[in-house]
Amino acid sequence: MTELPVPSTSVTFSVLDITPEPYAVTPILSARVGVAAVGEDPVHAIALRCQVRIEPLRRSYNDAEAAGMLDLFGPRERWGTTQHSFLWQHSSAMIPGFTGTTQVEMPLECTYDLEVVGSKYLHALDGGTVPLQFLFSGTVFTRGARGFAVQQVPWDREDHFDMPVSVWHQLMAQHFPNTGWLRLRHDILDELANYKSRWGMLSFEAAIDNLLTRQDIR
Repeated sequence: MTELPVPSTSVTFSVLDITPEPYAVTPILSARVGVAAVGEDPVHAIALRCQVRIEPLRRSYNDAEAAGMLDLFGPRERWGTTQHSFLWQHSSAMIPGFTGTTQVEMPLECTYDLEVVGSKYLHALDGGTVPLQFLFSGTVFTRGARGFAVQQVPWDREDHFDMPVSVWHQLMAQHFPNTGWLRLRHDILDELANYKSRWGMLSFEAAIDNLLTRQDIR
């Protein structure tokens, strides 16, 4: 007996909002994604994956922001060849069964680390928006002739979202209020600790502040 073909289910994705996750131990943004399935057949589940990229060419920058991106893209006159879309992170989520439309929260794990390209870019922004590109992939589980069928999310499923820079600042302030951190080599950290002890200082912050002040005097 010839089995009747089961029509494939077309799914689309749209980023609706991005907000800080208020109860996470580490800095996490939550991207609310709308999912739509064409047709009346229910979707059993979707194992969704997403590549999130930053598209720096989609916005302009003031002089202070340009100075903060010197390590990333060089001076403005070189941006035509150096400023390209780059990977920020990967995310994934499991979407339970639905019919028609649903929404899912995708976690975007963030870091303060200034040596990470995405963080360095975000810290350089004074205001406006962060131009993001979401490239979706994954596996869709639907009704099949023998119970269920499996198909892949089409390769062209993507969306663009301009996240307010204030969202990033809010997330950093939530986890690092009026503070930050630098990753240093062990030998540099040892030298800084010895300097702090020699001068009778109570904190590394005081040692660094004193070094910066002495540099200014010179």
